[in-house]
Amino acid sequence: MNSVLLISICFCLMTLMLGCEDPASNTHASALFAGGCFWGVEHQLQQLPGVQSVTSGYTGGHTANPTYTQVCSGETGHAECVEVVYDPATISYAALARRFFEIHDPTTLNRQGPDKGTQYRSAIYYRTAEEQAAAKALIAQLRTNGYDVVTELAEASPFYPAEAYHQDYFETHPGHGSCHFPVLRFDTPAK
Repeated sequence: MNSVLLISICFCLMTLMLGCEDPASNTHASALFAGGCFWGVEHQLQQLPGVQSVTSGYTGGHTANPTYTQVCSGETGHAECVEVVYDPATISYAALARRFFEIHDPTTLNRQGPDKGTQYRSAIYYRTAEEQAAAKALIAQLRTNGYDVVTELAEASPFYPAEAYHQDYFETHPGHGSCHFPVLRFDTPAK
């Protein structure tokens, strides 16, 4: 019994001396959203408090580790997607999903702005029943507001980060145009 106590005390002291954090205090979650070209979705979601990182990539397809060229061919089945790592104590999944619906057009099938193809589809890839329920509730709210939402809801499949030149694209290419602009769809009925 004394050795267990001694080990626990040593562990606590080492944790304090090394500045290590309690693993329980370092919580995060992740979410997958596809809303057309991932550059704009990435940029818009990076602005939210509580978002720790956003990675552009591919999901929803049948080819392992696809390249951008393969995804653009339409033959891998993937969507351009972002993986958002966030602190759920600061921002909820529902708040992230709501913002996602506000920064892309969830009423256009396989298209955002000038970008056309299945890789530009609107989709939410959920990992839990709670995420699925939150997304369904937001879609229902948008439909009540008169929006014909075509966003696909699907269980998450493997996420593959895109090539390095796609990451933080707007930060490394200032002045490049985007087709992702906030539209407060939850507060404004469709015309």
